[in-house]
Amino acid sequence: MPDHEPSLIFEIFNEIGIIEQLTRASLEARLPDGLIAPHFTVLNHLTRVKDGQTPLTMARAFQVPKTSMTHTLKGLLARDLVEIRANPDDGRSKQVWLTQAGKDLRAQTITDLAGDSMDLIKAFDLNRLAAIKPVLTELRIFLDERRNKTDGVD
Repeated sequence: MPDHEPSLIFEIFNEIGIIEQLTRASLEARLPDGLIAPHFTVLNHLTRVKDGQTPLTMARAFQVPKTSMTHTLKGLLARDLVEIRANPDDGRSKQVWLTQAGKDLRAQTITDLAGDSMDLIKAFDLNRLAAIKPVLTELRIFLDERRNKTDGVD
């Protein structure tokens, strides 16, 4: 175990943060005018996790105020990328569903990012990148579970 664990942890998260900033800029350069990374991450979340979540559940998952999530959803609604439906289990809340246009935009954006992926494939040994993915996934799961425990969300 390294002698400077807190410093090492900070350095690892600092590197992850810088990578996130760089990839966010690349992503936003490929999105249609008026859309930003939070819009895309909602589309991706609804695809990856599941459709039909409430705005409050999504705000908790993204760790943003419900008002911020509502603002992001309004931008997606204005472009017909999501639709909001009444929650059949709770008449006081709504659910967010991807439209076909939202699914198509997500898929097209991923395709548009392929050029960056090709540059990465040329510059890096994919086996090394594949080797770090399980560690990053485990780290994300740990942080998600810790967040859920502190939020009182199961």
